[in-house]
Amino acid sequence: MEFRYYLPVNMIFGRGKLAEIGKVTAKHGSHALIVTGGSSTKKSGVLDRVRNSLLSERIESVVFDKVRPNPLTETVELGAAFVRENRCDVIVAVGGGSVIDCAKGIAFIAKNGRDINDYIYNRYQGRGALPLIAVPTTCGTGSEGNGFAVLTNPETGDKKSLRRDGIIPAVSLIDSELMETMPKSILAAVGFDALCHCMEAYLSNASQPMTDMLSLEGMKLISDNLVNVYNGYNDPAAWDALAWASTMGGMVIHSAGVGLPHAMEHPVSGFNNVTHGRGLAALVPVITEASADYAPEKYGVISKLLRGKTAADCADAVRSYLEKLDLKVSLSGEGVTRKDIPKLTENCFKVSAASIANHPAAFTSDMIAKLYERAL
Repeated sequence: MEFRYYLPVNMIFGRGKLAEIGKVTAKHGSHALIVTGGSSTKKSGVLDRVRNSLLSERIESVVFDKVRPNPLTETVELGAAFVRENRCDVIVAVGGGSVIDCAKGIAFIAKNGRDINDYIYNRYQGRGALPLIAVPTTCGTGSEGNGFAVLTNPETGDKKSLRRDGIIPAVSLIDSELMETMPKSILAAVGFDALCHCMEAYLSNASQPMTDMLSLEGMKLISDNLVNVYNGYNDPAAWDALAWASTMGGMVIHSAGVGLPHAMEHPVSGFNNVTHGRGLAALVPVITEASADYAPEKYGVISKLLRGKTAADCADAVRSYLEKLDLKVSLSGEGVTRKDIPKLTENCFKVSAASIANHPAAFTSDMIAKLYERAL
C-alpha cells in the first residue's frame, strides 16, 4: 500500500464559534476585507456580528458583497482591486461555497497579480495568497476544507478550478448554527452536492485509504441526517453532522478529486447558471446507471448507504433519495436544451479532462453526449 496525503487545514468546529472570529482574525492581520453575498448574511445578522467581533479586536474592515452563485473570474479581479485600494492584509469569507471560492481567488490575485485565468490554466503558478479566514454558512461545497476555488469565466463559459495549496484557508471556523437559516431548497441542493463530493472521491481512480475513510463517514452522516433536517428536524447534533460531512467532502476531493458528475455539471452551470446541486441531481442518476457495472463493489456500498441493496439498484436508490429532498429534476427543467448538448460535451472535455479520467468508467464524447440527452 502506497499513498500520500497532505492537507494543512486549521479547523475550529463548534456551535457558537462565530464569537471567536475577531480573535482568530487578529492573528493574521489588522485590515480585513469581508467577502460575502448580496443579502443573506445581512438579513441573518451574521455580517454585523462578524464586523463587531473584528472591531472588538481593533481590526478595521470593509465589505465586498458582489459575489453571486457560480462566482465569476471578473468578480475576483474586482475584489482584488478592492483589497489593494483599501490596503487589506487579511480576507474573511462569510457565506456559502461561492463566497469562499471567490474569496480564495481574491486572496490569491491580490498577492500575485495577473489575470486569474492564467493561473487556472497553469500558464503561471504564482506564490502564496493573503491569509483567508473561511466561515461557511451552508453545508455543501466543503470549500473551507480544501485548496480549490471553482470560478466561471463569463466570456467563455468555462467553469474551472484554481487549485493551489496556497489558497487553503489559514483558519476555517465551522459553526453549524449559521446554517440553520438556509431556505429548504438551498439546503437540499448544497447537501446533495456534499454527498456527491464524498461519492465521487470514493469512486475516484485517485482514491486512497484516507479519502475512503472520510468519504464513507461523510456519506453516512448525510444519508442519516439530511432528509430529517430538510423535513424540519431541527436538532443541533444533526446540523453538526451535516456541517462536518460537508467539510469532509471538501477535504476528500482535494486529494482524490471529483469524477464524471462534476465534470458534466460544470459546463451546465457555467453556460446556463444552473444551481450546481440541481444540475448534479439531474445528472447523477443517469451517470450511475451507466457506471455501476464498472465498480460494483463501491457502487454497492453507496447503494446500501442510501437504503438500496446492490450496485444494480444504486441509481434507483439515488432517485429515491432525491425525491425525499424534492430534487427530482431534469436538465430541460433547468433550462438546458438539446441544441446545447454539443457545446456542453466539448466544454466538459476542455475544462474537466482530469475529472473524467478519475471516473471508474471510461466514457467517450459520444457517450457523454448521450448521457446529457438522457438527463434532459
